[in-house]
Amino acid sequence: MPINTELTNRISAILDRGKTVVLSTIVESRMETLAVGAKMMVSDDGETFGGFGAATLDELVVRESQSFLQSRQATKLLSSSALSSTAEALPAAKILLERIEAEPRLVIAGAGHVGAALARFAAIAGFRVTLMDDRADFVERSLFSSPQEESIELVKADDWRAAMGQAVGSGKGVFVTIVTRGHKQDEECLRATLTGGCDYVGMIGSKRRTNIVLEKMREEGAHEDDLNRVRAPIGLDIGAVSPEEVALAILAEIVAERRGGTGIPLSSWRRS
Repeated sequence: MPINTELTNRISAILDRGKTVVLSTIVESRMETLAVGAKMMVSDDGETFGGFGAATLDELVVRESQSFLQSRQATKLLSSSALSSTAEALPAAKILLERIEAEPRLVIAGAGHVGAALARFAAIAGFRVTLMDDRADFVERSLFSSPQEESIELVKADDWRAAMGQAVGSGKGVFVTIVTRGHKQDEECLRATLTGGCDYVGMIGSKRRTNIVLEKMREEGAHEDDLNRVRAPIGLDIGAVSPEEVALAILAEIVAERRGGTGIPLSSWRRS
């Protein structure tokens, strides 16, 4: 099997099991023995494949890839001269590191005005969206029939806790928003996701409403660290009023969490 085909197959298998890959590629080289286009991959569960034909360089790129996996960066350009205090022994090259991960998943509990708007925005932004509600007429396909909306998975949740548990799965790469219509539904959804290892869990509502739900979880024995991870009230403060504005505030917070953003105005440096 050609190495690039095997590399592609390995990456696909890693993504299928919910893991992330760093793909390193030689993009500039001054040595014939170090070919431009040579590749190596490192996954976040320790699998490696490929290499550059220089053992010391391979080892350092693996180490750099493991560090890169802990960051939120999508790409990084390395110079071999910056990789080691013994750089003079390394082949001169520039290496591009790229993060490869499955498309992010957004699970939305509640298909009211906010949930429906959020599903549409998130689908446009490249999320794989699951939208659920216990009201069948709120998740009718006819309500989400545009080409962009056809990718939204619609679920009738006969049992909120079971439906959420199934949708969230391992939680890796999954963002959860709880935007249901009441305390009972909020509680059932939060129970299913609180310890699920999701990248993000947020719950809509006033401070009073969300505190009531969180206190109920606390009384049931939920760990304080898990409760502190819940974004409640959900979203960034952009002064949102309409359902669409609230959905935008929620999606903005999710993107900031995913990409490591701060949520502050990009122009703030100019005024400081």
